[in-house]
Amino acid sequence: MPLNEESVDLTNVDIQQCPFPAYKTLRNEAPVYKDPKTGFFIITKYEDIRNVLTDTKNFSNTLGAAGQQAEANLNSDHVEKGIQLFREKGWVPAATLAGRDNPNHKQMRSVFDELFGPKKIKELEPEIEQLAYNLITNFLSDGYCDWVEQFSIPFPLMIIGRQMGIKSEEDLWKIKRASSAFFQRISMMLSEEEELEAIEKEIEAQHYFQPIFEELRMHPDETLLSQLVNTEIKEWGRTLNDNELHAEMMADTFVGGSDTTQSALAAGMKMLIEQPKVWMQLKEDPDKYLKVFVEEVVRLECPVQSLMRQASNDVSIGSVKIPKGSVINVRYASANRDEDIYENPDEIDLERKKPGSHLGYGSGIHHCLGAPLARRELYWGFKAVVDLIETMRFADGKNDFQYHPHYLLRSLKTLHIEFVPANT
Repeated sequence: MPLNEESVDLTNVDIQQCPFPAYKTLRNEAPVYKDPKTGFFIITKYEDIRNVLTDTKNFSNTLGAAGQQAEANLNSDHVEKGIQLFREKGWVPAATLAGRDNPNHKQMRSVFDELFGPKKIKELEPEIEQLAYNLITNFLSDGYCDWVEQFSIPFPLMIIGRQMGIKSEEDLWKIKRASSAFFQRISMMLSEEEELEAIEKEIEAQHYFQPIFEELRMHPDETLLSQLVNTEIKEWGRTLNDNELHAEMMADTFVGGSDTTQSALAAGMKMLIEQPKVWMQLKEDPDKYLKVFVEEVVRLECPVQSLMRQASNDVSIGSVKIPKGSVINVRYASANRDEDIYENPDEIDLERKKPGSHLGYGSGIHHCLGAPLARRELYWGFKAVVDLIETMRFADGKNDFQYHPHYLLRSLKTLHIEFVPANT
């Protein structure tokens, strides 16, 4: 039987709510699938995806990065109007770190590796731990919360905000509105009007950050933002320019450093309520199981469902020929449930061997630079839950379990829960 194209249409909002059956169909019937609607080659098998990610000769990350062309395939009339709006009112975002190939990528990443390296994460750990417990304690006596609004969003947002030297809570939420607009804009699901509205919010954030950049150039301080502004990239003979800095603020810093962890925190909490056996395992032996649980959450829910590459040459994956210039959509979330790689791939297994082998943080030279920080945030977020909450359940009649429409990312809108505090 021919493949049912409607059942694997990943631009369909209903399918995006639970895309995993569509991924399974593609893995089994068309692991390298040319989507007739978008023109993308959608890759869904673990080994094929890992090969694409590590073969930088044949698969490029530039394209503005494959993202702008990908969006142009769906919304060609939006792209140029959006760029023009940035030109008129703000700064056209340059290619981000994730949108560059070597040697340019390696040269730029050297700055970030220093800022987000093991030493920095170790220094941050006490603050991460304390904030997790403080946030939950703030609503613990209520016996109820919207987990997304009261914990998943503020926890990683406050961590990255403090790293960037954002002292005002009002300013932090202003930036959050802009990063949420960026999150929506890259969904490839907006109308032209919605996309231009999102860009207006990004431009507001640009005008917030621009005087900060200029001040830090004249008067550097100890913040990571100051280091980002003032560190010279040796091979370039210069620091990052304004367009590059504005791109990094939205993409790699606040969305990459906050929104994706936010999504995993919400997904993990939902899974714990749905699977009381897993909850009991964590309660009984968090030292043994908590790190594995964190990896299983990222594997199963995969906040970054997919990203793009471009074929630099005529290539073949399996029996499918891919012409030079084609847009490749690599579905990390499908790879993470590949039956050829994982036993019982759709289930949480706290005894799973090599739990960190998933592709939730990518692979190759573009492996997520924020992964060590995200893992520590997830660890302490769920550790605080285990320590401070005895039992929990979904609040009756308050959850629709809807995810934001998005072609690339997966994020639960709200999660209303009721709980009984632990006896401490």
